[in-house]
Amino acid sequence: MSVMMEPREDHKLQLAAEALSAGHTIRLQAQGTSMLPAIWPGDVLSIEHKPVQAMVPGDIVLVARQSRFFVHRLIEKRKSCWITRGDSLPQNDEPATEEQVLGKVSLIHKKTEVIVPEPRPSLFSRTLAWMLCEWDSFRNVALRIHSFWLCRAE
Repeated sequence: MSVMMEPREDHKLQLAAEALSAGHTIRLQAQGTSMLPAIWPGDVLSIEHKPVQAMVPGDIVLVARQSRFFVHRLIEKRKSCWITRGDSLPQNDEPATEEQVLGKVSLIHKKTEVIVPEPRPSLFSRTLAWMLCEWDSFRNVALRIHSFWLCRAE
């Protein structure tokens, strides 16, 4: 799930990184589809600073790279790099350094509820993520239904 920043918004990325490193919690609105079905476009994510030792595989983490934020699941921690991947993506991201991992998603604010992210998605969620990854038409229909549902919830 990419939380994209325009190149001219690098100062926002830096400010958010500084707030997290100072121990504050930030909120970002999700914009991409790589973390479906756990995170949908428009969800607001509460991200808090966590010591790197406290983050474990399965956590949803905020990574800064290429002047953008990415919110993906931590797959593996190695000595020199961290491996992340979006739930509905077919392959891992480029390895991230420990310094690029800025925080952990502590809450997902949806239109009608607030959810604590699961460290291990259910079999149903993993199957749905695979379907959303593999079938563009299925993903498009799911996004339209989700958008319709959000409009009705208002």
